[in-house]
Amino acid sequence: MDAHEVNRARARLALFVADVFASVPRKDQRAKGDCYLRGLMLDGRR
Repeated sequence: MDAHEVNRARARLALFVADVFASVPRKDQRAKGDCYLRGLMLDGRR
């Protein structure tokens, strides 16, 4: 992936995360959900 594709993927992920965690009332919990999903999608060791 080049830098442009990475930025597009990040933007799409941000929209997805916002939709999935829209019902979570606290901003900090939504941020942790974002971090959790990103961690699930990483290649390699966790």
